[in-house]
Amino acid sequence: MFTGLIEELGAVRGIRHGPKSAKLDIQAKEVLKDVQVGDSIAVNGVCLTVTASDSAFFTADVMAETVNRTNLKWLKAKDAVNLERAMRMGGRLGGHLVSGHVDQVGTIIKQEQVDIAQVTWIETSSDTLRFLIPKGSVAIDGISLTVVEVEANSFSVSLIPHTAKETTLGIKGVGDNVNIETDMLAKYVARLLSWNETNKKEQSITEAFLAENGFV
Repeated sequence: MFTGLIEELGAVRGIRHGPKSAKLDIQAKEVLKDVQVGDSIAVNGVCLTVTASDSAFFTADVMAETVNRTNLKWLKAKDAVNLERAMRMGGRLGGHLVSGHVDQVGTIIKQEQVDIAQVTWIETSSDTLRFLIPKGSVAIDGISLTVVEVEANSFSVSLIPHTAKETTLGIKGVGDNVNIETDMLAKYVARLLSWNETNKKEQSITEAFLAENGFV
């Protein structure tokens, strides 16, 4: 589990592609201070397991499902990536709960400067947009951000100068792809409502139900 507060910008040191999977070597500094094999590190918002490390980089395997669903498949040597270690229980949750499981890849379609803020519009599908509301939370390339507006095929987020400077969203431009993870609480609520609707007949409380279960 992560918070969406990026600890540092790393860089792709190397990438080795298999038939469907990949192996990443990521150059880093801050996230390596206490890293151990088996630890989780979010790379552009994707939860990966450290398989090897030294003082300058760590290695992680990327399985086929992750390659297919995220923008990691387009990474190349020297590309910058957002890095965050898994959160510690009992620590401050400065962003929001981020699982590191990407829902969809979106595309930046517009960027504009509004006073100190960089407003970025991202195009995505209705499957993703249904979990977004203005002032709600979303993780973009692993960055915890607040949704500004939601339209028919896109949504916007606003970056303070610090976020733009310290993350990949300050580097990316129109046409670039980003990983999107919607708020897990929204997904749980949507799933529960959908399940209740599907099973409405079984869920209704009738006199027969109460008698069958010993209430009357």
